Amino acid sequence: MPTRIANANWEGDFKRGGGTVAVDSGLFSGPYNFSGRFESGTGTNPEELLGAAHASCFTMALSVGLTQAGTPPESLETEAKVTVDQVEGGFGITKIELSVRAKVPGLDAAGFEEAAKGAKAGCPLSKALAAVPEITLDVAFDA
Repeated sequence: MPTRIANANWEGDFKRGGGTVAVDSGLFSGPYNFSGRFESGTGTNPEELLGAAHASCFTMALSVGLTQAGTPPESLETEAKVTVDQVEGGFGITKIELSVRAKVPGLDAAGFEEAAKGAKAGCPLSKALAAVPEITLDVAFDA
């Protein structure tokens, strides 16, 4: 399996400085800064990028599981909400809320919920994020 690469740079002090983050494939590059992370300023932030990574990893894991079970999805849409709060010793990610909406022909809601829970447990990013105190999953299923 290949090793994936991302890069970040920063110039200036914490509150007034900023930087850019990019992925090696060239498909994403964008600014990040204090106001984009802790206020409602422009630019991305580590939590938003982590949410995108977790949502895409979970969605791919769910697609694999459904396909292997003989019920490939027609559509899957996942949102990840990542909460960062002040904790003892600084800041920490305290919660990730995954919310998935799906159309899966040939599967009922209970079967879909079971598949989604399995994908959440088996997704490599869910495993890597095991230190997050709470990772929730909300499923909505269109029969």
